[in-house]
Amino acid sequence: MPHPSYFLPKGLFVSQIQRFIPKKWKQSIKPVDIQHVHPSASCNALESAQETFTSVDASMIDSLLTSLKEFTSRGNLLDAFKTLSLIRLHASSASQDLIVHPISSLLSSCTDVKSLAEGRQLHGHIISLGFEQHPILVPKLVTFYSAFNLLVDAHVITENSNILHPFPWNLLISSYVRNGFCQKALSAYKQMVKKGIRPDNFTYPSVLKACGEELDLGFGKEVHKSINASRIKWSLIVHNALISMYGKCGKVGIARDLFDKIPERDAVSWNSMISVYASMGMWNEAFELFGSMWAEDIELNIIIWNTIAGGYLRTGNYKGALELLSQMRKRGSHLDSVALIIGLGACSHIGDAKLGKEIHSFAIRSCFGEVDTVKNSLITMYSRCKDLKHAYLLFQLMEAKSLISWNSIISGCCHMDRSEEASFLLREMLLSGIEPNYVTIASVLPLCARVANLQHGKEFHCYMTRREDFKDHLLLWNALVDMYARSGKVLEARRVFDMLGERDKMTYTSMIAGYGMQGEGQAALKLFEEMNNFQIKPDHITMIAVLSACSHSGLVTQGQLLFEKMRSLYGLTPHLEHFACMTDLFGRAGLLNKAKEIIRNMPYKPTPAMWATLIGACRIHRNTEIGEWAAEKLLEMKPENPGYYVLIANMYAAAGCWNKLAKVRTFMRDLGVRKAPGCAWVDVGTGFSPFLVDDTSNANADEIYPLLEGLTMVIKEAGYISSEDFGSGDETSGEFNEEMKLVSNNRC
Repeated sequence: MPHPSYFLPKGLFVSQIQRFIPKKWKQSIKPVDIQHVHPSASCNALESAQETFTSVDASMIDSLLTSLKEFTSRGNLLDAFKTLSLIRLHASSASQDLIVHPISSLLSSCTDVKSLAEGRQLHGHIISLGFEQHPILVPKLVTFYSAFNLLVDAHVITENSNILHPFPWNLLISSYVRNGFCQKALSAYKQMVKKGIRPDNFTYPSVLKACGEELDLGFGKEVHKSINASRIKWSLIVHNALISMYGKCGKVGIARDLFDKIPERDAVSWNSMISVYASMGMWNEAFELFGSMWAEDIELNIIIWNTIAGGYLRTGNYKGALELLSQMRKRGSHLDSVALIIGLGACSHIGDAKLGKEIHSFAIRSCFGEVDTVKNSLITMYSRCKDLKHAYLLFQLMEAKSLISWNSIISGCCHMDRSEEASFLLREMLLSGIEPNYVTIASVLPLCARVANLQHGKEFHCYMTRREDFKDHLLLWNALVDMYARSGKVLEARRVFDMLGERDKMTYTSMIAGYGMQGEGQAALKLFEEMNNFQIKPDHITMIAVLSACSHSGLVTQGQLLFEKMRSLYGLTPHLEHFACMTDLFGRAGLLNKAKEIIRNMPYKPTPAMWATLIGACRIHRNTEIGEWAAEKLLEMKPENPGYYVLIANMYAAAGCWNKLAKVRTFMRDLGVRKAPGCAWVDVGTGFSPFLVDDTSNANADEIYPLLEGLTMVIKEAGYISSEDFGSGDETSGEFNEEMKLVSNNRC
């Protein structure tokens, strides 16, 4: 009877097999000439020949297995499949288990090189061999289908297997979590436990992560109980996962208690707890823990560096963020694109163009200069540092401009009050086929108020009403309320305010500031009371708005009471701006000694605008003594704003102190200070036309000035008398303008 290995499948030739046989094996096989052998010895000779060929088969399989490993390691699937066929051929006389490991290797190769068709073919081959329940191949099949996100197939294979080890289930659950199907991951875990399969230390981290992502605290606690009840050895990986799960579910205290109980923490333990604090906005605790981590010389990875640096940026500690990035480089950490974006954000806020350019150079050297998020941050940085030329150049060099890119350059133009450029870019964006989002509109609306272009603001209002997807963006509607309020259209602002189904402290702050600017202090206080009744806690910006409203309406008692409640009731420490509001409040009411005491006793250095506020009040109420004291303090600061010198001159002129007035004029001349000419806008129907005092450059000057003369006559006939001051007197409202600018910047 011939040896089974002599039979070759159709299309497979002996020559194909022989090329795998080493030469020394061929030389060691001596041919048997049966014709010249004695008949009595022919049987023995045949048996000897069969033994020889059996030895050759075993050696050949070893060689084929080596070749298969080489082919799979190189991703050469074609030759690997041919080799597998040869292994099957020569393993047919021996145990079929020899073929399991080659199939496992080939399946891993299909996974690595993303060959779905070949992998499916191999799966069919496994079924035909009856190996679909093999404990080595089941996990490989789960991994293969998971790699192609065919999680239904992976699930079917897992649940149909009779393997009691949790390994295949662990692979399935982790694949569900990795692809964002956390609910299915939890269902798979429950199914696994129901089948009597005990979870291990590799099961729990994925399950706990799924609980955290789903905010399923109840089931997370059940898993925690099962961990405590199990007999498995304590695992730091599982403990870290518990910290993260409780943190994501908002149970910071439990997370911290678990963290404190770890006998020996690793970097993941520290990172998990810091991330919990960061996600809850508890930055002081995060910074403190980071300091402890640093003190214990725990290895800091780039993620934790970026988390803390980002925390500094979010809490307004911009220099701290930049200092931390510097420390990262000193300690050998390589800055990634996220770190560069944080650094550029800090430079944007403090206006440090020099350092921003250094980061730009580093980004180019590190090959991050072409990353879109870095480019967008660079555009923002240059525009916020008033270098719109470089910002626009970077924007123009971008091949594919995303919505974020357009928003960055438009926001930059708005930040510099370049309304024409912003309008042009907005039109270009629409022509390019990109629709503006709520960020785009929220950037442009404050500009409409600042440049008195309410027509564009109304157009945006109509556009917002047509866009259904804008209805849920409260930030956008807050910006609209702010635009109308700052433009003096309080009724329109109130209509939008009343229309909103949801309001936050920014909504109320905008409306309160609008009423304050119109001198409607009682309405502002009523809104503030309503805000408190709805349990909306005011912040520093809200307090600036309501104190300013009291100031402009002469509500001294109410203003004093609110200022006192800042600490006692709202837990807010008064800032410089709040003391400025109180100075203005007392100054307008003629309580100049109280205004003086506020400035002298506050824990901040007075700004030129605060001195100007007090000087303006002294001028109105004819208090030369305090006015001269404030004027001396202001002149010591040598401010660049010429309006302050004009204000002092007006005060001396009103008091008849001509010698002191002459000294101020001399002081202005010596410093080279000149008052900028007044500028105004005229709405000519198709747009706004700016003009200066005694400006004859306008083409319509011959028509404008006769009109102005006629208006002047009408004003005089109505009983209004022009001021003889050297300036318009607007300098006295400088501090209020600064306060309102602060309110607007913090809202939008």
